Amino acid sequence: MNLLAIPFPDFDPVALSVGPLSIKWYGLSYLAGLIIGWVYIRRLLGTPELWRNQTAPFGLAKVDDLLLYVTLGVVLGGRLGYVFLYEPSAYLAAPSDILAVWKGGMSFHGAFVGSAFAIWLFARRNGVSMLSTTDLCTAAVPIGLFFGRLANFINGELFGRVTDVPWAMVFPHAALMYPDVEPATRHPSQLYEAALEGLVLFVILRLMTHVFGALKSPGLVTGAFLVGYAFARGFSEIYREPHAVHFLNIGPFTAGQVYCLPMLALGLYFIWRARQEANPATR
Repeated sequence: MNLLAIPFPDFDPVALSVGPLSIKWYGLSYLAGLIIGWVYIRRLLGTPELWRNQTAPFGLAKVDDLLLYVTLGVVLGGRLGYVFLYEPSAYLAAPSDILAVWKGGMSFHGAFVGSAFAIWLFARRNGVSMLSTTDLCTAAVPIGLFFGRLANFINGELFGRVTDVPWAMVFPHAALMYPDVEPATRHPSQLYEAALEGLVLFVILRLMTHVFGALKSPGLVTGAFLVGYAFARGFSEIYREPHAVHFLNIGPFTAGQVYCLPMLALGLYFIWRARQEANPATR
């Protein structure tokens, strides 16, 4: 054990308590990501020069409906994704726990699929471009990822692998899962993910939308997000403790990395498709 390890801050996962009602940082992170993302999408729609022919795909009046669709997609998809992708046997044994979202357990990959379905439904019902709508949403997703990973850190969950780097920490929750090796110093991998999936990816997409005119090529921002997330998550998984006893933990690869492969392939397809649409002579 590294004697110079940084002690894990004694965070209270509950941000606010009013009588029997408790508001946790994790829930607030979702709320912050959705609300700030909603504001950001409004800003993108309200900047005509970012769009082809200086025309946004739909008006600001529809953004509130989009927020409702995406919120339902994130919550339902994230929860069901965690149930089926990570803990199917546990929830089959106790199916009533599937609804107990306050106990934790959300999957980004599930949330992404749920959001994609919600966006498709929104676009179909409102007669707007699905690709432009996904471009809007994926441009804002890193905001939610940043807050979500910070909440993971506050909760002391999804911690990293054992290491002796100078900034390593002892995560108290690790003792419940790995009593044979604890106390051990570990990577604060939640902060790595907050930086890569949140800040870095947001800056890349911001440059694409505001400097390189990516919103004028429907699907390009979506593709860049998928590829960027796949690389950011795949790299972070090198330092993150793998989900215990998962059948997709194959050799040095983790389930999280395997689940990113379809995102990478789909992202490359969207980029290729957007470039083909922008340059029809190259078909």
